[in-house]
Amino acid sequence: MKIGWDLAVGAAILIGALALRAVDPLPLQQLRNLTFDSYQRLKPRVYDPSVSVVIAAIDEKSLDTFGQWPWSRITLARITDRLTEMGAAAIAFDVLFAEADRTSPAAIAQNLPADPQYGPVRAQLATLPDPDAEFAAALARSPSVLAFVYSDDAQLKGRPPIDYRYSIATIGPEGSNVAATTLVRGGPYAVLPLPQLMKSAQGLGEVQAGDPDPDGVVRRVPLVVTVGDKLFNTLAGDALRVGVGGQTAQVKLSSDGQIEKMRIGEAIIPVNQRGELLLFDTGLEPSRRVSLGDLFEPDFDPARIAGHIVLIGATAAAFQDLRTTPLAPYMPGVEIHAQILEQVLAGQFLTRPYDADEVEQYYLGAFGLVLLAFLYRRSAIAGAFVLVGAIAVTIGASWWQFVQNGYLFDPIYPALAATAMFGSGTLINYLRTEHEKRQVRLQFAQYLSPILVDRLSEHPEQLKLGGELRELTLMFCDIRGFTKISEALDPQALTQLMNAFLTPMTKIIQAHDGTIDKYIGDCIMAFWNAPMDVPSHAEKSILAALNMRAGLEQLNAAMAAMAGEDGPAVEIKIGIGLNSGTGCVGNMGSEQRFNYTVLGDAVNIASRLEALSPAYGIDLVIGQETAESASGLALLELDRVRVKGKVLPVRIFTCVGDRTVAATPPFRALHEAQDRLLAHYRAKEWDQAEAALGECRSLAPEFLHGFYDLYARRIVEYRLSPPPADWDGVYEAKTKAG
Repeated sequence: MKIGWDLAVGAAILIGALALRAVDPLPLQQLRNLTFDSYQRLKPRVYDPSVSVVIAAIDEKSLDTFGQWPWSRITLARITDRLTEMGAAAIAFDVLFAEADRTSPAAIAQNLPADPQYGPVRAQLATLPDPDAEFAAALARSPSVLAFVYSDDAQLKGRPPIDYRYSIATIGPEGSNVAATTLVRGGPYAVLPLPQLMKSAQGLGEVQAGDPDPDGVVRRVPLVVTVGDKLFNTLAGDALRVGVGGQTAQVKLSSDGQIEKMRIGEAIIPVNQRGELLLFDTGLEPSRRVSLGDLFEPDFDPARIAGHIVLIGATAAAFQDLRTTPLAPYMPGVEIHAQILEQVLAGQFLTRPYDADEVEQYYLGAFGLVLLAFLYRRSAIAGAFVLVGAIAVTIGASWWQFVQNGYLFDPIYPALAATAMFGSGTLINYLRTEHEKRQVRLQFAQYLSPILVDRLSEHPEQLKLGGELRELTLMFCDIRGFTKISEALDPQALTQLMNAFLTPMTKIIQAHDGTIDKYIGDCIMAFWNAPMDVPSHAEKSILAALNMRAGLEQLNAAMAAMAGEDGPAVEIKIGIGLNSGTGCVGNMGSEQRFNYTVLGDAVNIASRLEALSPAYGIDLVIGQETAESASGLALLELDRVRVKGKVLPVRIFTCVGDRTVAATPPFRALHEAQDRLLAHYRAKEWDQAEAALGECRSLAPEFLHGFYDLYARRIVEYRLSPPPADWDGVYEAKTKAG
């Protein structure tokens, strides 16, 4: 390629990046959000207990104290009066009181049967106080703020309207209030508190704690909403208004009717054009909460309430009023309102400046032009230094603006665009080296597995000593009686036999995403989930073992057919051990020669499980971790074994088939009978164990009969020589071979 073509590619990337930034699709917005979330995680807003905001929590303790929610309005009246007595600056309820108290005497009387005998009860109930009236009176005596919810439900049309005395005043061109509502969230109607409660309260705020972004995270919390063509405070905003003396909230509008800023009392709040404030998160902070269950305790400190804006809301998990914020996966909505109030009172804000998009685009254009001019006149190494330096400056400046001023400027997209431009300059080298990589693949394919060859060609730096810890499933497969077989064959025949055995077994393992570690004489060692991730690796290893069992039957049949008149054919029998666990996998050896292999305790256990297979008369022994990860297969528990060198016993299993077999009634019957056998055996109930053993023999395939012979012998031995009283049914494997 020529330099002119390189410049054209780089320039095209720059133009495309600028155009994409101008469109600003959702993925770019999400990328910025994740960047700003990372800033907050690195330097979150520090909770300041001196800021006069407290959550009076409806938590588990208060539910134990006052009973199941919803509480009687008389209880709420007592709570309101108690907070007022303690000097609360404002009491805001993050609870919607849209319906009458269901525990009121009138509600109870209405639910009584229409029977004259209940007349006296109704008369007595009529003399009792109305809980809603009691609550309304308490609200009137307190600096109270109630909640409402905007809605577009037309069924709300005709209900009592929202009290416009709570609306926000606007400062700006005539009629600009209507224009502002086009950007502010809201609806034509509202779900309001009961009229008598709304009339008594000093404030009214919309209670939703902000809509989450598409990734489910709440980052922007509204302080302004619309109902019809009027602007109203949210709960945090009106709690602040009442808390600072009940002054009218104001928003300043630009000449085109968009919100520029908001004012409540002396606080100037930098909301965006939608009337939202960016959440400067502290994460969950238990110190900002008091339990309503403690409110009437004699030792409760009134200083926790005096002069504070009190938000009453649910924190108990049962209410499920939970949101995700940049620092908390689950945060009660009332705590988000509290954080917004803390930001306003402390003057700690995050701000995305109005001209931030333009600044970032200008910077990207200038950065790109400088990089184009420099990269193609200097070496690739010098260009890399320029790129890294410029990215560091970009991220550093963005971070500095965040820390010093709370301004949010995106450093990631310009950095990514510049990196893409620089990457285009390396395209020639990539194309040139691809041919060399293909040659490497061809040469190393003679020695290594195709998976390893591909990995090494993509990451040649891994061609060194070292390893990594991974969750693996290990397999050992050994030929039974190999010494006797080798004595009966000459070297050439033995070699042919081993090749005939190893080739199909290897293909089966690799077909099930396994990696061959090594051949150790007549033994195959393999593992799953390295070097590449293998989902459901435990199940795949068991399915591979089942296929190896079937493949061995075919191999023995083929060798028997080929033997003909030369005499009886050699019959190969195998034992397989499978175990899952953590292992260190990687290039092990010396600087001169090394192999890709795995080390660890899980490997030793797999080898010892394989060695147990002759003792149990079966060809497949599976460790507990492997079985638990493949529970959908037709697995049968064999025993609890304490292998050589281990203190704790492990459960061992075998497998008789795949998921199809596991779903059949015969297998389910066998599984239940085997469970009974083991349970009676471990309980030293020999008669019941023998009965279950007989049932198992009638249900099990023939290859399991040797296993049942083992248990029959054990039962006979234990009848003659009973185990000790503290026997736990665990079989002690005294040697590595069982």
